[in-house]
Amino acid sequence: MARIAGVNVPTNKRVEVGLTYVHGIGQSTASKIVKDTGVNPDTYVKDLTDDEVVKLREAVESREVEGDLRRERSQNIKRLSEIGSYRGLRHRRGLPAHGQRTKTNARTRKGPKKMSIAGRRKPPSPK
Repeated sequence: MARIAGVNVPTNKRVEVGLTYVHGIGQSTASKIVKDTGVNPDTYVKDLTDDEVVKLREAVESREVEGDLRRERSQNIKRLSEIGSYRGLRHRRGLPAHGQRTKTNARTRKGPKKMSIAGRRKPPSPK
């Protein structure tokens, strides 16, 4: 099992697909890494030689991935909320931060609908 950037890359997948299991590497970045290192993109991870694994590991570690990337993103969000920017407020309230509508939709950010529960009837006020 190849271990790249602290992630166990699945052995029964192609190299290009397996690299996408590392946080911060998508399909385009994975294909670029494979092309730069000279590894055949159709080889399976289990068939990689030790030399190829070392090349891939070095190429991935030269990029900002996994913990460093997560830390930087969380610090950016924290900075926005500390300076009181609009985007920071939206992050703090758990609402969409990029101008999407919230009257309808936005259920992923807002969570499940708050159901209005019928309360007790108030006794009529004396006149």
